[in-house]
Amino acid sequence: MKNYLSKVSVFLMTLLLVACAGADVGSILRGAAGGALSEDDVASGLKEALVQGISKGSESASREDGFFKNELIRIALPEEMRRVESTMRSLGLGSEVDRVLLTINRGAENAAREARPIFVNAIRQMSVQDAWGILRGEDDAATSYLRRTTSEELTRLFMPRIQESLDQVGATRHYSDLVRAYNAIPTTSNIDPDLNNYVTERALDGLFTLIAEEEKNIRENPMQRTSSLMRRVFAAQDGQ
Repeated sequence: MKNYLSKVSVFLMTLLLVACAGADVGSILRGAAGGALSEDDVASGLKEALVQGISKGSESASREDGFFKNELIRIALPEEMRRVESTMRSLGLGSEVDRVLLTINRGAENAAREARPIFVNAIRQMSVQDAWGILRGEDDAATSYLRRTTSEELTRLFMPRIQESLDQVGATRHYSDLVRAYNAIPTTSNIDPDLNNYVTERALDGLFTLIAEEEKNIRENPMQRTSSLMRRVFAAQDGQ
């Protein structure tokens, strides 16, 4: 009799462990309030959250001083020029350096809105498998997905806009003047970093940083979940 009861206990414990192993998917599918969540619901809720994050991030970056006065994303001089920045300032080129710093950040700010439709297009194409991975992932899982899937397209489409914007705000001219003035000094080695490629890369990095911040807010703060579906999806994840 004791052996029989022991076997039954082991069997019941096994069933319990199997049930617990599946609890994570089950809790997500059930949702916190409002009934069962389908896979399509989860994908749609995440897409709503991503669009919200992208909209806020690109809007913030595109404001005046959105780059320039935000230490997280402020664009510094290209590395080749940073190495000689102190020399340039000591030679009386400080105001020119400051003007270049301001105008390259202005160029990034002016171009930032161009990224939004590209991100939204990537979100709309996101598969359900991606949605599950993002829901269960780290605080920046959605941003990492977007970076992986949109960086190449963003760079291709963003670079002409950056070039146009740098020209509009005078960054290209000020940068060329500074490089020319520095290279004219007999005791220095010539520098000539590619400004357009550099600002495009840094502007995209800054935009991804802002999107990651907003994604973290949505995951951690229920008040940031602005639709009923978004609230259900993330509440289910909260309850895991």
